[in-house]
Amino acid sequence: MAHLLGAESLHLEFPTRVIFDSVTAGLNEGDRIGIVGRNGDGKSTLLRLLAGRMEPDSGRVTRRRGVTIGVLDQSDDLVNGQTVGHTIVGGIDEHVWAGDSKVRDVIAGLVRDIPWDTLVDDLSGGQRRRVALAQVLIGDHDVVFLDEPTNHLDVEGIAWLAGHLKNRWAQNSGGLVVVTHDRWFLDEVCNMTWEVHDRLIEPFEGGYAAYILQRVERDRMSAVMEGKRQNLMKKELAWLRRGAPARTAKPKFRIDAANELIENEPPPRDTVSMQSMAMQRLGKDVVDLVDVSVTFGEKTVLNNITWLIAPGERTGILGVNGAGKSTLLNLVAGTLTPDSGKVKRGKTIKVAVLTQQLFELDDIRNDRVSDVIARQRTSYMAGGKEITPGQMLERMGFMSAQLSTQVKDLSGGQKRRLQLLLIVLDEPNVLILDEPTNDLDTDMLAAMEDLLDSFPGTLLVVSHDRYLIERVTDNQYAVSDGGFHHLPGGVDQYLELRKRQVAGGSFTADAASPTSATAKGSGKPALGGAELRNAQKELASIDRKVAKQQAKIKELHNALAAHDQSDYTGLGTLQAEVAAAEDAVAGFETRWVELSVLLEK
Repeated sequence: MAHLLGAESLHLEFPTRVIFDSVTAGLNEGDRIGIVGRNGDGKSTLLRLLAGRMEPDSGRVTRRRGVTIGVLDQSDDLVNGQTVGHTIVGGIDEHVWAGDSKVRDVIAGLVRDIPWDTLVDDLSGGQRRRVALAQVLIGDHDVVFLDEPTNHLDVEGIAWLAGHLKNRWAQNSGGLVVVTHDRWFLDEVCNMTWEVHDRLIEPFEGGYAAYILQRVERDRMSAVMEGKRQNLMKKELAWLRRGAPARTAKPKFRIDAANELIENEPPPRDTVSMQSMAMQRLGKDVVDLVDVSVTFGEKTVLNNITWLIAPGERTGILGVNGAGKSTLLNLVAGTLTPDSGKVKRGKTIKVAVLTQQLFELDDIRNDRVSDVIARQRTSYMAGGKEITPGQMLERMGFMSAQLSTQVKDLSGGQKRRLQLLLIVLDEPNVLILDEPTNDLDTDMLAAMEDLLDSFPGTLLVVSHDRYLIERVTDNQYAVSDGGFHHLPGGVDQYLELRKRQVAGGSFTADAASPTSATAKGSGKPALGGAELRNAQKELASIDRKVAKQQAKIKELHNALAAHDQSDYTGLGTLQAEVAAAEDAVAGFETRWVELSVLLEK
């Protein structure tokens, strides 16, 4: 593959510390690289160095002659006084850019709701971000650098961006380097992952799932990382292996290696015991919204919806901005009264809300982190074990040096983690999370999800982070056109329904009740009679089929090892058989998940 650009022996230091020390890396045609690492370790700095926006103290960045580069920085560098249209397409005549299908696709995918003649001065922060992203993507660049491109995009926008980047260049051409904390996006788009840590860049093949596997193996072999990191990564890997159908259907790392790592790893959540604990703490009634409607001015935001929330329910809520997600959660939290309908609240519920602001920390901004936690109580129960306040803080990624830091001096991500920890330690039995992933890197997101795994109450989550939604919730619903729609097919179904809605159709989840969720905690129709028996028989047969195919794959691998390595034709035939068998296993796994969902109803 042709070389696009490279970095050789880069050294960079700031007054207080060294960022990179003799770093060498390269970008070739066809590379789609995701950059991950802790906040502050140099991800954005690396992007600026490679893009030529910053010069190293020593070393050099070389680019192939004629290579064109497009860059989206974290900072907003739009020129005030210009219209949205001029900012995106410049002085190009309309008949020229309107005839370019790529430009039309970018405009439709990112800025279709922003008036073309509006001045960028009058846009919100999220709108300016989308305009800046569109400005970069309409260019015919050989290499595109994107720094947190999913910020201010909803689930639908993130899915569009992933599709655009996957189809932007022909195979084995063009180059992409992206810094993002969105793990679904990394898996969907990237074929390589660079981890920035300890003044260096460590490359891994594949997206986020492959990176997790290789990182666990690296940590096990080197014995550098402590035991709790091992367990956390293994638990995350168990989720990746047993996770959503979309991820199960397209394994991104060797199945055998993953199975070996998680052979004795329990499921991420013990659903049965957690629901039992939730029943003991909550009773059978949580919050029932019955025939509820809410109107603001002339707009009906929620129209005659019913949602009976169950003890231990873990629900993710999707919807475009302004659809009514926050209104719905305010009804549950008791901070809003409906215009009509009834809200019935259980006598023992204790609701806590993680907001997008950090107001809860204002009163303790001058206190040390360790003091804040210690005065809550002397010990805590987590995952069935008693742990100290210091251990609880370590579990959420606070290092020993940070325990004596004043709250006001914490980074944005650290404040976010402390905010969540204080809420959980107050022991609510209904926890509402509104965009909880802001300012958190991938390691801290995994730590937060690990904490939420042991939360035994009812969990309601609004987030544009698809990975988080699929990871910590068991059911997904959408708020759209005043209705509340159950999504048995999860985020994929939501995106399909949104496509239909944008094309002029209605948003109706055909497999579920269109405007209400009336079953306790689910709202899903049950199978019955012959359908139930057939589904159970098919599910049982899939295990046998998977075992047969896996045995075949093992035999083929043995045959490959014993085969004459100079017989390329024979090797190619065997490899094709392995690929076919692996595809068959992936198909069976997808069907197994589909049937499991049906049989749970």
